[in-house]
Amino acid sequence: MTRALCVFLVLVALGAGPTGVEAQSRPVTPHQHQEPADAPATEEPRTPIPPVTDADLAAAFPEVDPHPMRDQVINSLFLVEQLEGMDTPTGPGLGWDATGWIGGDVNRAWLRTEGEAEDGRLGAAEAHLLYGRAVARWWDVVVGGRQDVRPGPSQSWLAVGLQGLAPYWFEVEATAYVGDGGRTAARLEAEYDLLITNRLVLQPLVEVNLERRRFDQVTGFGTGGHDVETGLRLRYVIRRELAPYVGVVWTNRFGDAAVDVSLLDDTRGGGRIVAGVRLWY
Repeated sequence: MTRALCVFLVLVALGAGPTGVEAQSRPVTPHQHQEPADAPATEEPRTPIPPVTDADLAAAFPEVDPHPMRDQVINSLFLVEQLEGMDTPTGPGLGWDATGWIGGDVNRAWLRTEGEAEDGRLGAAEAHLLYGRAVARWWDVVVGGRQDVRPGPSQSWLAVGLQGLAPYWFEVEATAYVGDGGRTAARLEAEYDLLITNRLVLQPLVEVNLERRRFDQVTGFGTGGHDVETGLRLRYVIRRELAPYVGVVWTNRFGDAAVDVSLLDDTRGGGRIVAGVRLWY
């Protein structure tokens, strides 16, 4: 017994592995690979991988024909950007600004309308009917007509403009107008949606209107005026189609626009608090 124990300790000290019987009795799992005892440390693959040929590359990357742009599906959208109430010096007021379109990816018909009413009287209202064509990614050229409706005589305009999404996600509309009697006008509008959270959105907006009327033979200049409107609205998105908001708007009028009797508030503008809802479908 003592001799057998000594032999076992010697085998352990020499690092001897399991006996042949134990090795034969130990099961081999499918993931194990038995190498022959005399296998070298490195061995070349029995089937060498052939080099990649031009035929292999052509088969891996075939020529693909571009998918044609059908532009046959008709889509539409109507967005009420602003539908708001306000408190004015003459009484409660209501303002709106809406845009809609129908068409395909390249050609569309556009509708724009905006205006305001104060103390139950219509102040200034207008409607555009435009044809738009995509000329670049995110940009459309539009041409059509604009009709102004006021307490005084209405005014018709020929409208030509550019609209789209500028770098850094600014939505821009730039439109030039030619009206009756040699009147010309221009409008530039830019807005931006700043996401405070996924539901809380802060929207700054700037709108500049320029107008030049008939050339005056006496003074040598055309009469006209312009106004600048800036706004800041904070809306909460209940769902994507419905978002109430509150905000503040400043209006500054210059030139004839400051004393135009067709405007309800015969002043050079001012600030007001607004509250409304933004919706689309």
